[in-house]
Amino acid sequence: MRSRRKKKRRANTGRICISCMVLVLTLILSVQIVRLYHKDQSLQAQQEELEAQKTEEEQRAADLEEEEEYVGTDEYVEDVARSKLGMVYEDEILFKEE
Repeated sequence: MRSRRKKKRRANTGRICISCMVLVLTLILSVQIVRLYHKDQSLQAQQEELEAQKTEEEQRAADLEEEEEYVGTDEYVEDVARSKLGMVYEDEILFKEE
């Protein structure tokens, strides 16, 4: 009888140890899953922010291209000559305030 009890105790002790190990591993995995979930959320937010910046930069590049095209036109040269150099056409009359 004593050997049977010892065997049952050993078996129960082994089951308890295995159950504790499984529980500890489950807790560790749960913590890691939560960490990865939070990291995923922060990376998604960062990705959305970077996509918004990319869109802004693409718009800025398009605006610069339009301005570059405008700078190459005669209209731009005329505007600069009028505003910065004060030039006018021969048949124009210029009125200045005193």
